[in-house]
Amino acid sequence: MNLLPKVESAKLTWAGDHGILAGVSSVCRIARQGCLRAQAFLERVKKVVSSLSSVALCRFMTANHGNLSIEKARVVVFGTGSLGKEHARVYSTLASSGLLEFVGVFDVNPNAANDIAKKYGVRAFRSVPEAESACTAVSIVTPTNTHFELAKQLLMAGKHVLVEKPMTDDAGQAAELVRLAQQQNCVLQVGHVERFNPVLQYLETVATKPRFIEAHRLSPYPARSMDIGVVLDLMIHDLDVVLAFVKSPISSVDAVGIPVLSKSEDIANARLRFANGCVANLTASRISPDRMRKIRVFSSGPSTSYISLDYRAQEGFIYRVARDGEEESSLLKKLLHAKDSNIVSEFGGKRIVREPVPITKEEPLKLELEHFVQCIREKQTPLVSGESAKQALDLAFEITKQIQTTSWG
Repeated sequence: MNLLPKVESAKLTWAGDHGILAGVSSVCRIARQGCLRAQAFLERVKKVVSSLSSVALCRFMTANHGNLSIEKARVVVFGTGSLGKEHARVYSTLASSGLLEFVGVFDVNPNAANDIAKKYGVRAFRSVPEAESACTAVSIVTPTNTHFELAKQLLMAGKHVLVEKPMTDDAGQAAELVRLAQQQNCVLQVGHVERFNPVLQYLETVATKPRFIEAHRLSPYPARSMDIGVVLDLMIHDLDVVLAFVKSPISSVDAVGIPVLSKSEDIANARLRFANGCVANLTASRISPDRMRKIRVFSSGPSTSYISLDYRAQEGFIYRVARDGEEESSLLKKLLHAKDSNIVSEFGGKRIVREPVPITKEEPLKLELEHFVQCIREKQTPLVSGESAKQALDLAFEITKQIQTTSWG
């Protein structure tokens, strides 16, 4: 009796992740009854599992533990500073969902490692070789000048690597890591976390023809990353975002910056012109009294629009010309419901609509680490691969070079 149609039917019983999970569970039940050959069973499960979201897959793997032999990534976090602690927190949460095994942490400061290990019930490794032997994947969240040697050693040992941005502080070293990852058939992902922000995912769907982009990334003086300037520390996030968003070669770069409290630039501005005519103006500062991570995009195309988004708050507005039937809002509505409702105003004889953007708030770091584990499991190329991150890094080096030449020379 051919049960494959029955399996396909079970897969399509419901829509969305819930239905996919129900379908896979049906496949599992059929397989356990001995009615389906093992090879056919595994092929069907592989197809269905590949369509699951990370969260849905966690639920499926937990519910069907023992029915599938999917090896979980065994993860170690290298570095338990301000950001390393967050990696540990998220990995602990993902481990409790069954997505991976969080086996431990390593830090050159054993007391810091012990504190995090105790908090999450994992091991505090005493050396890099000891940590290396216990894992299949790592997050490298250490000072930038240590990234290359650590990543190189771990990739050569066949470990999958997520290294925080910037990948390295040297273009040649970045290229070497990309080559090593390809040679060892390992995942190399770089921690440009903004690429996983729901704000950017929304922006890519509505601003299909960006013509002008303005980004501001400001923060108070940090207690970390002082081995690099603000371009490699902060602006590189926006460089990575803009390169991925515009998808056109850069034709010119103009940059300026100055050191204020450190030896390298603490404030920087870069103006990028792309071959398709788009212009991006990026400002970064790490001596601001306030924190700001915002992007504004003017987009052409069938519907001209202006989108203003806040990465931190994961909210914003889209401004567009009103359609027929959209009348100007009353003064009372403008005063009482300005933030959460569509507001229509008149400017120069035309009606302009301001809409709050429909963004579902999620933690970008959690989405980033889920994606890393998914790429390991599915043998996929990461959204922010080593090659992709190297493009942003090369551009950051060009901007830094211009700043040092024109501003300090």
